[in-house]
Amino acid sequence: MMPDDPLSQLRDIHLPHTGGFWPPALGWWALAFALLIALAALAWLVRRHRRRNRWLKLARAELAELERTAAKESRWFTQLNTLLKRVARERYPEQHPEALSGEQWAAYLLRHLPEGQISHQPIVEALVYSPWHPVPLAEPHQALAFARTWLEAQKC
Repeated sequence: MMPDDPLSQLRDIHLPHTGGFWPPALGWWALAFALLIALAALAWLVRRHRRRNRWLKLARAELAELERTAAKESRWFTQLNTLLKRVARERYPEQHPEALSGEQWAAYLLRHLPEGQISHQPIVEALVYSPWHPVPLAEPHQALAFARTWLEAQKC
């Protein structure tokens, strides 16, 4: 090699350093923003759903308590009717179901059942009229089964 040879003074080709992972490219920022918006929307929907169905959870807990204290007494049937009226008022406030009684209340309960559930009519009538009779007309286990069915039909 000759010392005055200019080619001998050249070094090997070095590639430039690649950009690191930070700052990310614009597309990654857009993806992160879209994911953040999607997570916020999902959290809002879950919270809204839970808030809208909180009454159902409380009603189920109260129904379980009534199931533990089930007795063929007028007072017990009054408590069950009160629970159903509170649920109806929460679910359908514009219809004012708390003002209904007797035959109108029984018809209201039947009207808010899924199709093909008309077989519950004798139980509903007995449930509605049992608080006014010295010996209730319905059996507590039948009334509880109807109340469970009716509650599940009220989901939002």
